Amino acid sequence: VKKIQDQYDSFKFSKENNVLIHNILKKYPPSQSGSAVMPLLDLAMRQCKGWIPESAMKEVGKIIDIPFIKVYEVATFYSMFNLKPIGKYFIQFCTTTPCWLKGSDDLLKVCKNYLNLDINETTEDGMFTLKEVECLGACVNAPMIQINDDYFEDLDKDKALKILDKILSGDKPKPGSYRGRLNSEPENNRKTLMGLKNA
Repeated sequence: VKKIQDQYDSFKFSKENNVLIHNILKKYPPSQSGSAVMPLLDLAMRQCKGWIPESAMKEVGKIIDIPFIKVYEVATFYSMFNLKPIGKYFIQFCTTTPCWLKGSDDLLKVCKNYLNLDINETTEDGMFTLKEVECLGACVNAPMIQINDDYFEDLDKDKALKILDKILSGDKPKPGSYRGRLNSEPENNRKTLMGLKNA
């Protein structure tokens, strides 16, 4: 059986993605096409089901006329880009200060035990990959995790396990706050300085 890593010895963007590339490149002056490296890497990663093989990086470099090493530098710098195959459900745990203070280490530990999986590993059935990442930008609703493109916020251990249970049962868990908050609204009603009296 051919290994996943070998399936992309060569890489070309799909017709649909070539249309998207054309529209992306229109956003940049011709002399600055190298600035499109990140959106093109994201497109390549989605076409390759969540990871970017070397052949795709080389193709991105050709399209925007920059050396492969420059593309590789970007792909290896940002945690959003995966350089090896990942599971169907890519779970990213934020453990930066706000999430850590609200218990992200405990969430991570319970999920690792539940899935029998460590950081940067994928389950044998190819369902789950775990990754520890820096801030995902939902600090007010900490702790949170990102699964594929969805954010799950205001979590505790039980809520995190319920999300995994839903996935395992074939359901799609609802993204957003698991305390019922709308976006990042205050938890205990509105707060405003207008209610304060001058001393």
